[in-house]
Amino acid sequence: MTLIKSFPINNTLPQLFDDFFTRDLFDWGFRNHSTTNTTIPAVNIIEGPDDFRVEMAAPGMDKEDFNIELNNDILKITSNRELTSQLSEGERYRTREFSYQSFVRTFQLAKTVVDDSKIKASYENGVLSIIIPKREEAKKLPPRQIQIS
Repeated sequence: MTLIKSFPINNTLPQLFDDFFTRDLFDWGFRNHSTTNTTIPAVNIIEGPDDFRVEMAAPGMDKEDFNIELNNDILKITSNRELTSQLSEGERYRTREFSYQSFVRTFQLAKTVVDDSKIKASYENGVLSIIIPKREEAKKLPPRQIQIS
């Protein structure tokens, strides 16, 4: 896997959606943006037999820093955290690769696959976890033996 850094051409461009089920999950391109030129938290998406799990790495934040909204089939994760400087007088950043402030991540959910009424979220040890259950009819059934008569 190759890490590709993206630099938004224009922060006023509309947010493009990460297609949760049909696009290459590692091809982020210009799909995510930050209005403060800070780092966009990385996301893992894990599919299990009963659900999808979204893991967002955002160390140093509090659960109150996040807003998770479901509007129709769009899951939107935002943060509008204010940055407070922890530098001593006379210090300055030479390189700053992690700084989570304001960001937006959006995912399009397939209503025929997920049960959006049972989505749950938690934040622990710097990772925001969102559990998105699958509908019963979307779960893969185990193979069954058919008797020959």
